[in-house]
Amino acid sequence: MVATLTPAEAAQLLASPDVQLVDVRDANETASGVIAGAQLVPLDQLRADPDAALPDRNVRIVFVCAKGVRSMTAAKLAERLGYQHIFNIDGGLNAWAKAGLSIATSERAAA
Repeated sequence: MVATLTPAEAAQLLASPDVQLVDVRDANETASGVIAGAQLVPLDQLRADPDAALPDRNVRIVFVCAKGVRSMTAAKLAERLGYQHIFNIDGGLNAWAKAGLSIATSERAAA
């Protein structure tokens, strides 16, 4: 089952070492900023080859996009593939920013 998290709940979960954040926005969208540490996997890429795009099945995965719709699609895809610990950030990056949480430029996030 996909669990929906508020941005604050997601921030707490992302502090754990066994959690991977997957940003499913397109590259042009991520230029405006990302959550630090996010693995950038556009939804089309994830759909084309989910086994190559998703992290190890033993980690918890938090999906994010701009508003939470594409990330929910990605989360449901991961669920169908047998991933067990899947989360979606309600409201996406827009809600994350509105909550006052940190957003890095893509150059800083990659460092």
